[in-house]
Amino acid sequence: MNSILLSSIVAVLMGMGVMFVRFKAAKKPASLKKIILPPIFMSTGALMYVVPEFRITPAEMAESIAVGLFFSIFLIKTSKFEVRGNEIYLQRSKAFAGILLGLLIVRIAFKTYLSQTIDFGQLSGMFFLLAFSMIISWRVAMYRSYKTIEAELKKTNPLQFDEDRKLT
Repeated sequence: MNSILLSSIVAVLMGMGVMFVRFKAAKKPASLKKIILPPIFMSTGALMYVVPEFRITPAEMAESIAVGLFFSIFLIKTSKFEVRGNEIYLQRSKAFAGILLGLLIVRIAFKTYLSQTIDFGQLSGMFFLLAFSMIISWRVAMYRSYKTIEAELKKTNPLQFDEDRKLT
């Protein structure tokens, strides 16, 4: 099976997994741990750059990071928090699924087009960096938003908030 096709199938499955996790997560209170840990876990993928086949040039790094930061704007815009009772929840967004699907289609189109001129290993390195920069900036925005809402919640009801939330 063609490696581009296989990696596209994996990307589709991962995208479906992200949508499932996101919709399920909206049912439980958000926490700093849930915001911070995914990028930390994903960072282990950078070990791919130990293998020369996956290394990319500084120009490819800049392009990947720039595209990742651009794509993160859409995720940031659809990730809002709300207060329910004394807890902070991630709001469900119908647009999130559409945006994630759109990003996935664009990613597959880019990968298919670029695979004609860029080696598969380098392309994999570029797309990992794109995804990582997108997720990092998205999670930083979520962290800042969460901390802002948490501070407001503490101001309005400090005793109740501290009793209900011993560890975030």
